[in-house]
Amino acid sequence: MTGRAIFMGFITSEALAETGYVVLDDHTGPADPAEWLALEYVGWRSSGVTRFAPLTSYAGDVDCNGFWNHTPPRADKDGVWVDSQVAIAPTLQRRAQEPGAGIGRCRVIELQPNEYADAIYNLHQDDNNRLNKEGTGWVVRGFFNLSDDTDSMLILRADRFDPATEIRLPLRAGSRIIVDTQRFWHAVWHRGTAPRYALITSWTSGPELDAYIAANHGDPHPPAVDLDAQFVDAAQVELHRRIEERRRAFEAQGIVMEPPVDMNA
Repeated sequence: MTGRAIFMGFITSEALAETGYVVLDDHTGPADPAEWLALEYVGWRSSGVTRFAPLTSYAGDVDCNGFWNHTPPRADKDGVWVDSQVAIAPTLQRRAQEPGAGIGRCRVIELQPNEYADAIYNLHQDDNNRLNKEGTGWVVRGFFNLSDDTDSMLILRADRFDPATEIRLPLRAGSRIIVDTQRFWHAVWHRGTAPRYALITSWTSGPELDAYIAANHGDPHPPAVDLDAQFVDAAQVELHRRIEERRRAFEAQGIVMEPPVDMNA
């Protein structure tokens, strides 16, 4: 099911309307690890211990900052290719351009191995549509896994604190997932022993992205990963413990960050 829909005054993809995400057919084209390993990375906080190698940025510099933090500020659209980076990774540039949709931020993420409790503690929502103008395309994210992380998974939660809303999508090499990352809290549980690499692209919704999703058989109900309920419950306790620990640390500095957590809830 594809086509344009208007949501909250924006053009959105009907393919994402039901679940907020789709999994495409795996990418079967050539992949050369030298392209992403040789890029210039900068430290940038995300789903744990991460670095990013920007392929686009606000002005074509090796910069990961949101476009709204520059002058003049703009939405996560019209990314400028970083010449020095795409010279190293032309195949990754072509993969980002495959849909023909508008591109905002585009970068490779490097994530170090972590634990499930780390991932749910680092769950976050993106702010892709800050300054986006009504009547234009809603910005969503494409996640293309580059390394082969068959035991790792992208975690999505509609409610940050409710594991019943959690969806876990596997991250084998070539896997392609498109997500409305303002709709979901998300992070990656990387169970490998070496860093995980993925290409993350901000795409503007519209007929081009719709056609790309349809051509690659976007599935809003793909197979997901099951976890033991007691394992999930234990991680929830650890999540609340860490949040409370952080709250108290900031409170000691006179900074109110989050309300107290009921550890018995």
